[in-house]
Amino acid sequence: MKLLARAMIALSALLPLACSAAEAPPKYQLGRDYKAVRAVQPTSDPDKIEVMEVFAYSCPHCFQFEPALSAWLDKKPADVNFLRIPHTLGSEANELRNRAMFTAHLMGQFDKFHRALFGAIHGGGKLMSSTEDLRTLFTTATGVPAADFDGVYKSFPIDGRVRAAEQVIEQMGITSVPGMIVEGRYWVSPRAGGGSKEMLAVTDFLVEQARKERKKSR
Repeated sequence: MKLLARAMIALSALLPLACSAAEAPPKYQLGRDYKAVRAVQPTSDPDKIEVMEVFAYSCPHCFQFEPALSAWLDKKPADVNFLRIPHTLGSEANELRNRAMFTAHLMGQFDKFHRALFGAIHGGGKLMSSTEDLRTLFTTATGVPAADFDGVYKSFPIDGRVRAAEQVIEQMGITSVPGMIVEGRYWVSPRAGGGSKEMLAVTDFLVEQARKERKKSR
């Protein structure tokens, strides 16, 4: 009986700890550390968790975020699909830059051109606000002939991608950059996340939440 009594006392001492752990709020909370987008967007690959960066080439904070984002991408889990979507922020120059970015993406030259464009603007102090400047940078960075660039840059598919990007951004209600969108549902900004590096920590949290939800639904 004494052994049973001691066991019951020990168990009762553990119960409050177990309850408090189960009831502990999550580290990051909706409305404080991340927000719901205005209109949920469908993801491009239903078999993977989607993470999307919203950025603008004119934004110095987006440029400063690149090294941290690149390090995050190097460790990205296999079940995460990462996308980038450029924001014009209402700027005609950004619209031209975005058109050039989609051209590079369609031609399989995104990585080279993306780095070169960010570097030219924020490292080289160049405006890169004209088609001529963008064409020259593209050919220099990729080695692709200017005529090939022009053929894609001025095409209907690129028109559609530029319009679609702005439409998605508007529907989600994204008004500042950089930002991370998880599953087309949640928006993490540096302001809400607590800085660019913490923004990635919140993104990881939301990815894990999405992973758990998918497991439950199976």
